[in-house]
Amino acid sequence: GGAPIVKSSSQQTPRDGSVSSRANAAAAELFKWVEKLPAQVAILNSLILWTQDVGRTFDQMAEGNTNAMKLLYKAQHEKVEQLTSLVQGELTDEMRQKIISLITIMVHSRDVITRLIEEKAETADSFVWQSQLRYYLDMGKKAAAATGATQQPKKAPTDNPNKATSISKEGDCVVKIADARFVYCNEYHGNSGRLVITPLTDRCYLTLTQALKLTMGGAPAGPAGTGKTETTKDLGKALGVPVYVFNCSEQMDYKTMAGIFKGLAMSGCWGCFDEFNRIAIEVLSVVSTQFGCILDAIRDSKSRFMFEDEEITLVPTCGCFITMNPGYAGRTELPENLKVLFRPVSMIVPDIELISEILLLSEGFRSAKVLAKKVVNMYRLNKELLSQQDHYDWGLRAIKSLLVHAGSLMRAEP
Repeated sequence: GGAPIVKSSSQQTPRDGSVSSRANAAAAELFKWVEKLPAQVAILNSLILWTQDVGRTFDQMAEGNTNAMKLLYKAQHEKVEQLTSLVQGELTDEMRQKIISLITIMVHSRDVITRLIEEKAETADSFVWQSQLRYYLDMGKKAAAATGATQQPKKAPTDNPNKATSISKEGDCVVKIADARFVYCNEYHGNSGRLVITPLTDRCYLTLTQALKLTMGGAPAGPAGTGKTETTKDLGKALGVPVYVFNCSEQMDYKTMAGIFKGLAMSGCWGCFDEFNRIAIEVLSVVSTQFGCILDAIRDSKSRFMFEDEEITLVPTCGCFITMNPGYAGRTELPENLKVLFRPVSMIVPDIELISEILLLSEGFRSAKVLAKKVVNMYRLNKELLSQQDHYDWGLRAIKSLLVHAGSLMRAEP
């Protein structure tokens, strides 16, 4: 009986932190603010404040201030510059990791504002803005009236099949994307790195969140190194949900899968099944019945349901994602009854130049754009001109380790 207490108390920390510290964030100096807050709370706060700022800017544009969005871009750019200069100083490892994660998130926030300017978005209903993960704090009716907040998260519509996952209480953080709405689950993720968000990641987030809204699983598919698993894990971080990755193999039988699904349903966690099509086809047929049973229970808003002749509790935030590499030997084609439970997403090779630029920025390099171009060109030429030996790796992983090492060398000898 100890687990629920541990779980609920670990989730209380990010929740309390985001409520109490939001008020101080705007006034305090950036460094002191970052230093004081845990990494997860600092990132959550910056996203809530950014969503508020963009909402306020749209209001100003409606009142006739045409330059409002450009001014917001300038302010956001200054924040990124300040954080970049902080990285170059003497910092503890924990503090550096925290600032690097914050820069990664804030650069994406800045790029979204750039896209809003380029697309000439004038209202909060524009698709560029609606297709982003937007963070709101549910302050309750009294507090909202007192502060005059216009951008309050609307309550969940009654026809939403995921009622339990989208109804928020006062003090909850609400995440919205398109017409999907989630309550931030406050899972403690600690001071861990965040994924660089590219337009491909944005599209993947949009598709996976729509799958969750429609009570389905998500199935990112594409060649190795396109970030299928990493994108799923980072979406989990963005929504505050714990994500467990399972590497599938031929040895997995229906009992193994039943045990995993039971755990996911009872804890509300996400499961990401890597190389899902390695599992034998006769097992996959049973899996579709097992997962379908959980989805039916979520649709019917049940708190307990029958799973494999046993009644278990259901936490409706649970989700299931499967990743597949097409065209490898020894892989099975998914059966049709399983395909209908998952929303497919095609992943392509990510924008390495953009990722390199943001990695360089977060390591403290000022002229990141020029350097990123040079690094990517060098790796591309190496890949094309050097001999095709197996131990050569000119992919994204190699670039990332090079840039991180370059950052530590630069700090050692500024």
